[in-house]
Amino acid sequence: MATGATLSTASRARAATKARTPLVTMASVRGVAARIVPPLVVLAGFLLLWEVLCSSPTAGLPPPSRVVTEAWDIIVNPFYDNGGTDKGLFWHISASLQRVALGFSLAVIAGVLLGTLVGQSEWAMRGLDPIFQVLRTIPPLAWLPLSLAAFRDGQPSAIFVIFITSIWPIIINTAVGIRNIPQDYRNVSAVIRLNPIEFFYKIMLPSAAPYIFTGLRIGVGLSWLAIVAAEMLIGGVGIGFFIWDAWNSSHISEIIVALVYVGLIGFVLDRLVAGVGVLVTRGTSAA
Repeated sequence: MATGATLSTASRARAATKARTPLVTMASVRGVAARIVPPLVVLAGFLLLWEVLCSSPTAGLPPPSRVVTEAWDIIVNPFYDNGGTDKGLFWHISASLQRVALGFSLAVIAGVLLGTLVGQSEWAMRGLDPIFQVLRTIPPLAWLPLSLAAFRDGQPSAIFVIFITSIWPIIINTAVGIRNIPQDYRNVSAVIRLNPIEFFYKIMLPSAAPYIFTGLRIGVGLSWLAIVAAEMLIGGVGIGFFIWDAWNSSHISEIIVALVYVGLIGFVLDRLVAGVGVLVTRGTSAA
């Protein structure tokens, strides 16, 4: 009975302690502030410096206050659609993201398979790696005339530019990851007699996943850079076309707003791929 009473008292004490523990502690508040305050201070300082430097009537760029005033309509109404290319920023960004999703997905499939081949086969590495090293140095827009000649349409040409731009870091990082698989893993797979497909899914991919997701993060960033540049040339609906059209119309404030969206979406894409990498690799891939 005494032991039971003691345990009951201890349980009530723990429950009371949990009840008294606040949901928001000073330590958590300080941690959040340490992550949020420095970027806000730097951003405020940057905007203030920009406002001061561009306040002169002879300045080439508008100050932040004038950017907000002149581009207010496209900021508060991104969903309008007047037909043709006269659309809000949402539709331009959506069109660009669809192209990136398709081109990047194709690059992921081909890049992982080719990277696995190069990393696993010494012969393939000697034969293909020099070619890859040469091709990856070609600027993205240099592929656009060739893709237009081949596909004779802007949409598949833009997707090809995304594909050919983002595939190289995926191939290289996948190959490095495959080559760094511990020999013990290979020995175990030989002992339990895994076939090549089982070895690929059970040994190769999990072991090389941190390297693969590093390549994916680089690749998705390059994809977003490539589509913005390609859309300036192929026209149609897309954030790149929106920026080029705003330049032709001398709407500098709209260009600045579009660039802010481009940067934010690029950051979100990187965070999404990094988050998936952390989940798949159980934290071994850096976020």
